[in-house]
Amino acid sequence: MEFTKPQNSASGTTKTIYLIRHGQTDFNLQGIVQGCGVDTDLNETGRWQAQQFFDAYHHIDFDPVFVSRLKRTHQTVAPFIHKKNANHIIIPELDEINWGIMEGVVPTEESHASFHQMVAEWRSGNLHTAVEGGETPAELYGRQKTGLQTLEKHIAAKPVLVCMHGRAMRSFLCLLTNHPLHLMDDFEHTNVCLYILEKNSDEAYYRILLNNSNTHLG
Repeated sequence: MEFTKPQNSASGTTKTIYLIRHGQTDFNLQGIVQGCGVDTDLNETGRWQAQQFFDAYHHIDFDPVFVSRLKRTHQTVAPFIHKKNANHIIIPELDEINWGIMEGVVPTEESHASFHQMVAEWRSGNLHTAVEGGETPAELYGRQKTGLQTLEKHIAAKPVLVCMHGRAMRSFLCLLTNHPLHLMDDFEHTNVCLYILEKNSDEAYYRILLNNSNTHLG
């Protein structure tokens, strides 16, 4: 079910986050790992997804809009920035995880197996393990704590919009909800999926109001 009204509080005691993943890129379509070191553009489908999300949620006065340093997040929220003149803030800590030697490489059967083996290692609790040249989930989670502190300084009565990346999004949802990091794959995602989270002033962590919704994409 889509929300047609912003979840906010006139008293400023409720913090509301609309969290989306960036739109599709050609590398997504080809199954190529992007990570934080590959700065790709949205493809035609990705731009359509971004417009569909804007059409569904343009009535909400997001203040501000947060993005990573990577342009695929900027392009996804561009309709809000250009058409709504929304204030936007770049938070480097929202960047995708560093996938090391896997980034930008056309997948093979061997690399595909290595990818899934690494994800299985993380699922088993080995959160200080990384792909060669890459970043561990523990390192990602650590920098996201800093990013969340920056983000929350800007949340008042109005909802905020956050656009980020698949693996980073899974980790960030763990941080927001106090979900165990090794179970981050519990949080499913697709391009421009939406999570809505809310936290009252007397709560330490966010509650998920809407989970991995893509109904705005038709």
